Parts: sequence; structure tokens; C-alpha cells
Amino acid sequence: MKSSLYAPLALAAALCAAMPAHAQQAGQWLFRGGVMSIIPDVTSDDLSAPTVPGAKIDVESATTVAGGISYMVTDNWSVDLPLAWPLKHHIKGAGSIAGSGEIGTTKVAPATLFAQYRFFEAQAQVRPYVGLGLTYAIFFDETANGTLTALTNPGGTPTTMKIKDHFGLTPQVGLTYAVNDKVFVEGMVAKSLLKTTTTLSTGQSIDTKLNPWTLGLYVGWKY
Repeated sequence: MKSSLYAPLALAAALCAAMPAHAQQAGQWLFRGGVMSIIPDVTSDDLSAPTVPGAKIDVESATTVAGGISYMVTDNWSVDLPLAWPLKHHIKGAGSIAGSGEIGTTKVAPATLFAQYRFFEAQAQVRPYVGLGLTYAIFFDETANGTLTALTNPGGTPTTMKIKDHFGLTPQVGLTYAVNDKVFVEGMVAKSLLKTTTTLSTGQSIDTKLNPWTLGLYVGWKY
């Protein structure tokens, strides 16, 4: 049984060793560009009183132009800095106010620094990797609409909101495929463990675990 499990791994290693040199090696810079989607996996507490009991929020996904820069510290270890145009997320009512629709928007600039381990030899054409990063999510241009005002301050001045910037850990898995000695394609999936607090001008607040998934697809260049 064990030999049947090891055989595919041995075959993959042999194939990688037999492929032409497409090195990702120590001292090399990797640049990439493409698209990235952020898919929040929201768990919302209740909005604090006074408001409708059981009022929660949800956050829609967003896609943006993205890229990044990696530096190969060794043939296997790299440091990676993703780059992305800020994303605009739509915030919706959930729980007891699920039928209210959109209640506001926010823009987000997630800043992350990854340490990555790349499998196989530097010359392998296919290199899976795992990473662990620290993310700092910066929220700005928060905008509440009339629906949120009607829920939190009916008949009063328009409600505004502020979302707190926050740190979170981000594990990651990905894969690069060398097209030739300079060009590669890359795909990755990450999951940020991120929570934040939204405070309204009316005094209410809500704690939310965003825990977003990140999906990225890129074309890259090696130097």
C-alpha cells in the first residue's frame, strides 16, 4: 500500500528532474501581474442596540487588477509582496435585516508580506509552494446609505460609519509553471484570518469576522 502511494510522488519528482532548466533560484526576482478576487467568509455579530434585534451584516466579493514581487532568498525560500488596486466591497444587511439589501460600501487595501517555501528543485518547471503572511487590512471611503440611516436613526441625520483597520494571519498555497526561462504563470489561494469592528455615528457598533478567501491568477517574469 505504501509503495503505491510513493510511486506517483517518485514519478513527479523524476519528471521535474528531467525537464529543461527554468530556474527559480537564489538571488532571482519574480514579477507578476493579473487578477485577484477577494471572497469574504463573513461571520457577523449582532449590531449593538438600539436597533432591530438580530441585525447582522454580510460583505460581497470583489475582483481587481493585481500582481506582486517575489525575491528568492534561497532556491526554496522566498519573500513575496502582493500588490493590488484597492477593492470596493458592498455591505448588505443580514440576519433579521436580510431583506434590506445594500446598506453601504467600503474600499479596502490589503497589505500582506509572505514567507514562502517552494517545493522541488530550482530548475523544475512546476513548483508548488506554501506561504504564511501577515496582512494589514486598511479600510477607507466607507459610505453608508439611506437604508442604514432608516435602520439606525430613522428621521434623523444620515448615519455614517467607520471600519477599523486590522492585522490578520494569512496562510497560502500556490503553484508556478515555467513557460520558458523567463515567463511563468502562477495561481494561488489564500485565507486571511481577519476580524474588524464597524462603528456608526449613531453609537452602534458591530464586530465581524471577515476571514476572506483570496484567489489570484497571474503571468510573471523572472529576472
